Amino acid sequence: MMHTRYSRQILFAPIGEAGQKKLMRASVLIVGAGALGSWAIDMLARAGVGKMKIVDRDYVEESNLQRQQLYSMKDVEQKLPKAVAAKARVLQINPSVEIEEYVMHADASNLEPLVQSVDLILDGTDNFDTRFLINDLAVLHKKPWIFGACLGSYGSTLTVIPGVTPCLQCLIRSVPMQTMTCDSMGIISPAVGQVVVHQVTEAIKILLGQTDALRNTYLYFDLWNHEQMSIKISKAKMEDCVTCGTVPTYPFLQFENQTKTSVLCGRDTVQIRPPQALSFSTEEIVKRLTELSYHVSDYRHLITGEKDNEKLVIFPDGRMLLHGTKDIEKGKAIFQKIFL
Repeated sequence: MMHTRYSRQILFAPIGEAGQKKLMRASVLIVGAGALGSWAIDMLARAGVGKMKIVDRDYVEESNLQRQQLYSMKDVEQKLPKAVAAKARVLQINPSVEIEEYVMHADASNLEPLVQSVDLILDGTDNFDTRFLINDLAVLHKKPWIFGACLGSYGSTLTVIPGVTPCLQCLIRSVPMQTMTCDSMGIISPAVGQVVVHQVTEAIKILLGQTDALRNTYLYFDLWNHEQMSIKISKAKMEDCVTCGTVPTYPFLQFENQTKTSVLCGRDTVQIRPPQALSFSTEEIVKRLTELSYHVSDYRHLITGEKDNEKLVIFPDGRMLLHGTKDIEKGKAIFQKIFL
């Protein structure tokens, strides 16, 4: 199969047959299966990367389809978690790829064992808290990772090689990096694709062991206004950096710095996470929601409850998304009524 499926890739001299075999033995952790993550998962699967671990906390909604190419209306109708839908699609594209899907919010405790078991981490997230967490874990365990962010027609990406390059903490302090959020500006799908093209190309170089070919810059672009900037980062590494400096403290691995509630990027949605996984059965949750006058839809992967203008979604680990508000205190109150 290698000589047919990957024939055009093998013809590319920097890869060849030996490189293709390396890719087929490689493992990648993709944190976030939304805009960036879904494109990256697709490209890596088609390139023949042998194993992927996909982490995502959310499920597929119709508004995702504008820029998240792995998903379809069928996934929306079934309210499939993105990690589950991504796995199903990848196995249609390339059944030889081994996929592990994790429907969960990424935190230090559940992400660390996954980081330890892969060759590379790829950032598909939408917030800097999680990116700084990835940065700490990657540097601690000496795993290369590739940052990516996009908003509107902007995008940026950075490749971090622990012990060699500056890390994300260094760059935030020394380079005019835009800490993007997606609350108001929207996004066009070409900006997503442009970021991922750079991320996956850098990923393939790392998995092949061709680190001399890496870009070694912080890349920023604006597609709409035909602007691109590539900043050399070799001098940005800081000895006093809290993550990669001489006395690292890895601040985002500390419990007190791990967010337990959050407003999801670009959406009127609050996420509430219990301090530990809850052990309520589906039947118990449905009963409690019904008692609170919610109309309940019971699905294989998650439970949806609707009442008035409120819509909440409960995942198997006890996480709850409350749609239609950015009021964290309101979300906490509803969560407590259901689970406490």
